[in-house]
Amino acid sequence: MAHKTFIFAIAIVAAIFFGFRQANACTGITLEAGDGSHILARTIEWGGSDLHSNYVIVPRGYTQSSILPGDTGSIKTGMSFSAQYGYVGLAVEQKEFVAEGLNEVGLSAGLFYFPNYGKYEQFNPDLKNSTISDLQLVSYILGTCKTIDDVKHAITQEVHIVAIDPRASTVHWRFADVQGHQIVLEIIDGTPRFYDNKLGVLTNSPDFNWQMTNLNNYVNLHPGSSGSRSIGSLQMSPFGAGSGFLGIPGDVTPPSRFIRAAFYQTSSPKLQTAWQTVKQCFQILNNFDIPIGIEFEQGQIPADIPSATQWTSATDITNKMIYYRTMNNSTIRCIDLKEINFNTVKYHAESLDKINDQPLEYITID
Repeated sequence: MAHKTFIFAIAIVAAIFFGFRQANACTGITLEAGDGSHILARTIEWGGSDLHSNYVIVPRGYTQSSILPGDTGSIKTGMSFSAQYGYVGLAVEQKEFVAEGLNEVGLSAGLFYFPNYGKYEQFNPDLKNSTISDLQLVSYILGTCKTIDDVKHAITQEVHIVAIDPRASTVHWRFADVQGHQIVLEIIDGTPRFYDNKLGVLTNSPDFNWQMTNLNNYVNLHPGSSGSRSIGSLQMSPFGAGSGFLGIPGDVTPPSRFIRAAFYQTSSPKLQTAWQTVKQCFQILNNFDIPIGIEFEQGQIPADIPSATQWTSATDITNKMIYYRTMNNSTIRCIDLKEINFNTVKYHAESLDKINDQPLEYITID
């Protein structure tokens, strides 16, 4: 049974990253609070089925092995790695596949879907003891790295990154440390490429440099309202507030979401506290929830789930807290890493939702 479950999970992951490209999306933003706290937030989308997402608590010293192409059942032939730092992660489909997480020293890591542009190096069995799957890189980095410099060294000097299933799409990654330094990693033609992400926005394909260049196509956008103007004898005036954003793209493609995220983020007022800023991140990312029906042909929606946006998270790397809400329950929940003793806590994984239903509060009228 364990063998069959493992194979099924790998098949689902391959489908997520290969078979249903239109149903997968991620949007990431970054805000800084007035008190200096750095908050990274993101969505994760998949419209094909319930991802059965978990949060995982990983103690110091916990050892796991990478899953590599051809692995079956409990057999994992890749490198073994132990956690020098404890961390909390949000995982999809299998507890090993952490898509977003934060470690006890304030390093944040997350993966984002990146189809048709990335290309990992070919798997070489002779290098299996230093080879890790792309879907486990977040776990490896969170357990072994403290700073962005550590991340760069680990990726360029210590590991080879490959896909579990060669048919699957690549991903790219966002890393940030407690000093607020943030980078994007993309592997193209087998070579890791790092980009400083001073804007703090990330979506999917095309590559990060293209997305940043594309921002110049929207140089006309600005917060607030456009003024009235005349064309010949005709006087034109805006219909209402926000006309400075006329022309901002509203579809759910990655380039359009990148533009919206950039302008929504940079036009948001700076709030004083980390908690206020966390709530602000969730409010901004409300605009990126993807209704389940928008990505599929009429009548061909593959799954009975309430949203393609399965969960949204916000990570306070300064105060070492990770927040999340889900498609089933919009209540914001929080895990405070400062309250966890990573020397004594046991490794465990728990579903993000105890009950897959939105709590409902009835108002009693006396």
